[in-house]
Amino acid sequence: MHIGGTPRGPGTAGAGRGAARAIAAVTLTAALSGAGTLVTTTDAARAAVVATTPGRQTGTPARQTGTPGRQTGTPTPQVGTPAPQTVAPAPRVGTPAQRSTTTTAPRTTVTSAHATPTAPPATTTTSPPATPTGPPATPTAPATAGAPLAGVGTTAPADAGSVDCRRVKCVALTFDDGPGPYTKTLLRTLAAYGARATFFVVGQNVTAYPGIVRRAHAAGHEIGNHSWSHPDLSRLPAKSIRSQLARTDRAVEAATGVRPALVRPPYGAFDASVRRQAKRPLVLWSVDTLDWRYRNSARVARKAIKSVRPGSVILFHDIHPTTVRAIPKVLRTLSKRGYRFVTVSQLFGGRPPRLVHSRG
Repeated sequence: MHIGGTPRGPGTAGAGRGAARAIAAVTLTAALSGAGTLVTTTDAARAAVVATTPGRQTGTPARQTGTPGRQTGTPTPQVGTPAPQTVAPAPRVGTPAQRSTTTTAPRTTVTSAHATPTAPPATTTTSPPATPTGPPATPTAPATAGAPLAGVGTTAPADAGSVDCRRVKCVALTFDDGPGPYTKTLLRTLAAYGARATFFVVGQNVTAYPGIVRRAHAAGHEIGNHSWSHPDLSRLPAKSIRSQLARTDRAVEAATGVRPALVRPPYGAFDASVRRQAKRPLVLWSVDTLDWRYRNSARVARKAIKSVRPGSVILFHDIHPTTVRAIPKVLRTLSKRGYRFVTVSQLFGGRPPRLVHSRG
């Protein structure tokens, strides 16, 4: 049979196979005896170079002599430095491709699903939110005294227990002789600043404006008794004193559902008989703005601002329009000075003394 014009007979093929067997036998013998490098003189043998020096065995163990089943003794490659030590274990550090899949962004680390992180997981966290380092602020309920609330017509009153007047500067604004036609405007102004006040009402006026009294009470202001018709109680017999106070109590309770807990005698006039008939704290004032005499808003505001001290009880009259117009400046100025506007009862922690101040 001819292929490409070159005769290939069985003799030639047999000789080739015999030479190959001889080369393999010599190669195996040299490998088992620890020989160096064997080079044959045939063309096929010149291409076969067997590296048997233990330190140079960096290839795959399967390519060593013959099949693994023929190595019955201690394998020669284990003499010297063990081959496994020349390659770092893949499970411990990951392959280079795995390490290259780690992308570090500012403050975060993104890794592939199979990569083993080599840095502590703290790099995946962001900066914690800032925490206050100073002392906690005095707790206040919404709309307590302070700067006016922009865009708010009325404001829910502060919780009575939210202001501790032993720790912060407090002042009690009090309004006598109402309610009247200007009291509604006053309530809006107080609400805009989150301020509380105490209204000592006249019983006759309560019956004329019950809705305003109800609104003041609902806003968190305190309602006190200022007699029925504003007489000098110290000149009345005990029976008349009781009548003046009782009639006003009933009018206030009808409007608000609450009986007044405080009494302010008209003109600040009282004696032992008035105290006995009142049977509750009598509240006077420490600052008299004289707004009933001087119907000037600037003067009224100036008097209040100049005379105020922590714990002051300031006397106003909400039946005068000049007084109502003075209140925004008073609230604005004292708010900037850190004052809180509270009721009389709140000023004393809910337990006012039997007599609050003398006439200022």
